[in-house]
Amino acid sequence: MQDPEVPLYPHYRYVCIVNTTSTSCFIHTFGCQMNQADTEIVTSILQDAGYARTSREESASIILLNSCAVRENAVDRIGNFLQQLKGRKRRQKGLVIGVIGCVPQFEREAFFSAYPFVDFVAGPDTYRALPSMIGSAFGGQRIASLEYDHREIYSGIEPVREGRISTFLPVMRGCNNHCAFCVVPVTRGRERSVPLRSVVDEVSKLATSGFREVTLLGQNVNSYRDSSGSADFAALLDAVSLAAPQLRIRFTTSHPKDISEDLVRVIAERPNLCNHIHLPVQSGSTRMLELMKRGHTRDEYLRRIGMILRHIPDAAITTDLIAGFCTETEADHRDTLSLMKEVRFDASFMFYYSVRPGTWADRNLEDDVPEAVKKARLQEIIELQNVISQERYRGEVGNVVEVLAETESKRSSLQLMGRTGTNRAVVFDRGRFNPGDLVSVKITDATSATLSGTPVDAE
Repeated sequence: MQDPEVPLYPHYRYVCIVNTTSTSCFIHTFGCQMNQADTEIVTSILQDAGYARTSREESASIILLNSCAVRENAVDRIGNFLQQLKGRKRRQKGLVIGVIGCVPQFEREAFFSAYPFVDFVAGPDTYRALPSMIGSAFGGQRIASLEYDHREIYSGIEPVREGRISTFLPVMRGCNNHCAFCVVPVTRGRERSVPLRSVVDEVSKLATSGFREVTLLGQNVNSYRDSSGSADFAALLDAVSLAAPQLRIRFTTSHPKDISEDLVRVIAERPNLCNHIHLPVQSGSTRMLELMKRGHTRDEYLRRIGMILRHIPDAAITTDLIAGFCTETEADHRDTLSLMKEVRFDASFMFYYSVRPGTWADRNLEDDVPEAVKKARLQEIIELQNVISQERYRGEVGNVVEVLAETESKRSSLQLMGRTGTNRAVVFDRGRFNPGDLVSVKITDATSATLSGTPVDAE
């Protein structure tokens, strides 16, 4: 279902700050929104340490890779990128290469052995140490800082954000769920939440400084609990929506077992809370869900979907789906297809299963579904989702939707691209509008991933 306008998991390039005018650094950020937010934190840490910055990777003396380990292909991408840097390391005297984030935290001691030309590595809880690690690397030392700190929420650090339209705000870190296939508890540690007052203050500041939209982030965001124990995620959403009524507010990612009726009611009541809920299911088979340690059955998931749609009839629901998990049968796969037809997800992130070392599945289950079968099942899932998405998107033709313009269309500077409150991408004629504007757009055409239209005042 991927559309050129809407990359699913893009590779972000981000300018970073570094010490001394003769030394410059560039960060490559791979993976999810949390990694993007972490890059903004890292940039702030380095800037506060008095470092200078470059926007040109080719002239950088330090290259940082902010890495993702959630799937095998994500780790492979980091490895391939590092192999490209290996030759540059030989050619460019004094180049320092650092890898931060989930991959070194995941691979730990094996990482330096696999990549002996890497100078330092840091896990997601040790970014405050980066300035000193960079200094040590220039002194010829190889440094690894992979300690867990289950209190670290990077309080007191003002992220260095680019643009003034949309941004991310982590409200919690880590995950306690330990789903059988997932490496996040290994790489990110246990859950800890940012105090409610700090989140509300930051959202208010973003609105005052001109941002139009913020996405609240967490590996399992709806398990948020304020440190006082008095506020859950529904209370947090209620507070931030009232504190910044002019700001569009999104959140990701939710776990089905933690989605509450109180939370859904708040979304239904607040016009600035977007009617989009990402609710990963992974499989439509109760047997698979139990083996995956998801904490809910197929029927329980469907009841939660029904509860959401009772309160928010026009909600867009998206999901994650895994094909070919351990012992998956053709009947289990058909259960996933039937669930997709019943729920009719707006969109899905779809993958075939790859073993993540250190997970419960790695220790206890055999990866016994042949890769060819995994790929064939994944293709069926993708094809069905494309059909469903196209039907749902075509249902918007003729409707007028509110779009937050984000950027010029990649296809033409005469068009803008933005998103609806239900997170649907819309490309429309630019006219007098600019990125950052809220535009009423009449939808005239649709693919399985993008809506097209015309501003209503241009008709």
